[in-house]
Amino acid sequence: MRGEPTRERQNVSIIIKNLHAPTEPIRLQPGPSRLLIENRTEKRVLPAVWVTGSAVHHLISKRKPFLNANRLLSNRVFRELYGSNPIDIDQHFNINSLSFLFTDLKESTALYERVGDLAAHDLVRMHFDTLAEIVALKAGAIVKTTGDAVMATFPTPDRALVAALSMREAMDKINRERENINLLLKIGIHAGPCLAVMENGRQDYFGRTVNIAARVQHLADSRAILATAPVVENSETSKYLKANSLISVPKRAPLRGIAGEMMIYEIP
Repeated sequence: MRGEPTRERQNVSIIIKNLHAPTEPIRLQPGPSRLLIENRTEKRVLPAVWVTGSAVHHLISKRKPFLNANRLLSNRVFRELYGSNPIDIDQHFNINSLSFLFTDLKESTALYERVGDLAAHDLVRMHFDTLAEIVALKAGAIVKTTGDAVMATFPTPDRALVAALSMREAMDKINRERENINLLLKIGIHAGPCLAVMENGRQDYFGRTVNIAARVQHLADSRAILATAPVVENSETSKYLKANSLISVPKRAPLRGIAGEMMIYEIP
């Protein structure tokens, strides 16, 4: 409640519909109030009213958010359970910051020519399974796969980078264990704001951040991990790179469809 106390009765009407429960804040002046709750659903509801003092509001105002759209929509378990309908078709979420990782196998067509369709298909499947396991271990989620490419999201840039390094190590291990196999994984990472939407019956992301992440991956050469400044300059990422004696090599490069040049960092 805010404002000057009043003796006039204030009327508050809350309508419960099938679409969703009302969550809009209502401001009242201190004083008598009448609460009217109308149930327009076909189910029984159990409304509750909590009356608290200013001390509780002060305590709540200091809490840090534990679950937000960033963490929820990029959570692997959530996407598996609600992958087809977490967002209404005409709804979208503005996410302040999300980390995107794109991968693609270089010269996968040549792989099919070299080892045959069956062996190559098994290798590509193994590659997908390996990447999916790494993404899950780093608290990320795979958004979609297209051909031999993967699009994944992570709540923070450092998790995306650690996942990328693990992916590269995993591909190197596969190559060492199998003769005539050379799986070369190109990886690009970028972080920033985006839109979470429903597209073709599944949760997807759109915006400049997504476009840049995809373009950065296209710049990558074999075994290269390329990342942008928002990823490399993140405090947790910087700590990880320093602790593991990894040096990011900067270079300016144009990205197709993106105005101007961007600073891109290669993690050798």
